Amino acid sequence: MRALSLLIALGVANAAPAVSQTRAAADAGPASAAAAPVLPGYADLADLAFRAPVAAVVTVVDAIRLKKEQAVGVAPGQFRFYVTATVDSLIKGSGGLTGQVSYLVDLDADAKARPPKPKGMRFLLLADRVPGRDAELRLVAPEGHMVWSAPLEQKLRDILTAAAAADAPPIITGVRNAFHVPGALPGESETQIFLDTADKRPISLNVLRRPGEAPRWAVALGEIVDESAKPPAPDTLLWYRLACALPPSLPAQSTANLSGGDVDAARADYALVLKGLGPCGRTARGN
Repeated sequence: MRALSLLIALGVANAAPAVSQTRAAADAGPASAAAAPVLPGYADLADLAFRAPVAAVVTVVDAIRLKKEQAVGVAPGQFRFYVTATVDSLIKGSGGLTGQVSYLVDLDADAKARPPKPKGMRFLLLADRVPGRDAELRLVAPEGHMVWSAPLEQKLRDILTAAAAADAPPIITGVRNAFHVPGALPGESETQIFLDTADKRPISLNVLRRPGEAPRWAVALGEIVDESAKPPAPDTLLWYRLACALPPSLPAQSTANLSGGDVDAARADYALVLKGLGPCGRTARGN
């Protein structure tokens, strides 16, 4: 209990990252882990994955429910626990983790409005270390504590693997400028929209229109445009980088060098790209 008192004294219990909205099953016992939880969307999981210095699968060995006076700010229908858990696997985390960790988490009441029983359950944590306390973690967001499942773990690993690849798409920071060139035939044109990136790597959106054909668009991750390239598949890192970062319309400065007709054409082609990407799907609070 001394570690618990120190953790609360540090103010961790009142911090938003120390809260979770994990949906416990009906009785919230170990058997409830067998019920396959709904996987978070790609964008929500990627947001958490990139924010969290630590990602791990843990099994709860002890869960102490805090008294009301120790659980300031807990939402109605939730209970705050001080959890001790063994680390089953470390998915992300430089420097490793101790074999056992502790953290604060808010869990939903069960179907009968009773406190859940997380002991024995497995969870996937997306967290940060508490400075100076190697065995204590702090969740990076309310959604950073999820009932473990093999598909969830694999989805997270796929995201982190894609981000660590040598050819991983860059982080999009804005739209730089757009060019539109009408073709020789009516209805023929090409639009290029150049994007700004965090590491200054080139990336552009390219829309090609030809008479009698549906417009085609693709992404160029370099100086050369590959005409055989296709739009990124949904729920991939490139799709996420674009769908969750591009503004809803072309910024005025990006078309400042275009004439009126070319501005309208570039805007239409940009809207075509956004429609092709579809919504980002981000739902988590604070992301």
